[in-house]
Amino acid sequence: MSEEQVELLLVEDNPYDVELTLHALSEHHIGNRVHVVRDGEEALEFILGTGAYEGRVKDNPKVILLDLKLPKVDGMEVLRRIKADPKLRDIPIVVLSSSREERDVVESYQLGVNSYIVKPVDFAQFAEAIRQLGFYWLLLNERPRE
Repeated sequence: MSEEQVELLLVEDNPYDVELTLHALSEHHIGNRVHVVRDGEEALEFILGTGAYEGRVKDNPKVILLDLKLPKVDGMEVLRRIKADPKLRDIPIVVLSSSREERDVVESYQLGVNSYIVKPVDFAQFAEAIRQLGFYWLLLNERPRE
């Protein structure tokens, strides 16, 4: 991992969805500095600078794209832990999930998610959703200085 600030942290265990997301971001020249983690435990280690990421320069990403159905630690617990930490809670988190379950949507917002998007099945729709996400969260959204 380079010392450059990560703009976007992608937390996704499905290799196909990772590839599609990275392709869509690249295609639209959005988010040059993307870091991918494959499970909730690795996501927390990355954000907290622990485990495999001990000593990482802790510049928080501009946005986290978070799947809910993750191995080791599920996405809801990742969301809960980040939003409970005063040093991390301002990081925008977008849930990008295949779940349309109302309880998942409600719980995500109760925990402080900034946006909840159901993954489109069609590649063109998925690419457009990622383009809009990247454009808004990486280029337009203003966050408080840390």
